[in-house]
Amino acid sequence: MQSSMGKATVLVVDDTPDNIELIKNILNQEYRVKAATNGQQALKVSRSNNKPDIILLDIMMPDMNGYEVCRKLKSDPLTMHIPVMFISAKTELQDEALGFELGAVDYITKPISPMLVKARVRAQLALVNQHRELEVLVKSRTHELEKTRLEIIQRLGIAAAYKDNETALHVTRMSLFTKLLAERYGANKEWVELVHLAAPMHDIGKIGIPDNILLKPGKLDKDEWEIMKLHSQYGAKILGNHDFPLLRMATDIALYHHEKWDGSGYPKGLIGDSIPLAARMAAIADVYDAVTTARPYKEAWPEDRAIKLLEDGAGAHFDPELVKLFLSCLPDIRKVQSQHAEKHSAHE
Repeated sequence: MQSSMGKATVLVVDDTPDNIELIKNILNQEYRVKAATNGQQALKVSRSNNKPDIILLDIMMPDMNGYEVCRKLKSDPLTMHIPVMFISAKTELQDEALGFELGAVDYITKPISPMLVKARVRAQLALVNQHRELEVLVKSRTHELEKTRLEIIQRLGIAAAYKDNETALHVTRMSLFTKLLAERYGANKEWVELVHLAAPMHDIGKIGIPDNILLKPGKLDKDEWEIMKLHSQYGAKILGNHDFPLLRMATDIALYHHEKWDGSGYPKGLIGDSIPLAARMAAIADVYDAVTTARPYKEAWPEDRAIKLLEDGAGAHFDPELVKLFLSCLPDIRKVQSQHAEKHSAHE
């Protein structure tokens, strides 16, 4: 974050050292300039503790082009708020349009004008500071409205639990597990709170599954299982397509929390980090709570067996890095389990 006392940090990403040197010479009097010569290096620097305030990104790079770098930056809560400016020799209108579609704030074509680069960088950093000030003002004025809306959303998550063999406490525990994982991941406070409040909605689509299937005591047959799998799509339809960040995240979790890292999940067979991060986190939290909690049809697994399930599923069912982070949260997870343990009656 830009310091009021020091220089803002600009990250220049280009596979040509001469281009990096040129931009450094233009900006280094006003800003602290860092450089990366490929996409992976750019992502690493952007996710570090000393994040850049703005990124100047080339498009035509080997291995990972600038468009893919931008997509990854904008899909990660650690980096999604960093403004990205493309600086590229690609001059077609469709190239520029794609850059803005991916979330860039500006697009400058080569050969560059030093004065133009300075002016555009200065303008974007000023907008970032203005946006931060406005966010504080808006949050203070909408606090009560947010509290009401969030309470309604949490109640919907509990409503889905009443329809299933789960309990309201399952919803509470798994959402707190997801929050712990997001905090350990290093996401900002706003994103952590969003995933905490969106996670209870993961199974809202089960409202649309017939009771004879949802509550069947025995194993589902092939046709019944195909109907059961539709709950992820039903959940997305119930939540709808909205501009509210919380509902967008809740929709992602509801739709994708049964996707698997290796592409064998449903409903779309997404692979790896193409699965939304919030859904990957919720999947781990949901499974861990499900297996460690007793139900009328099963006993609770001991912790070591549940840990082995996650470790064995890392890289197949689950995001392997998130599994490591989740297991590092075990002391806090145990506290949640103790504070929100099941009682004799369901739906506390």
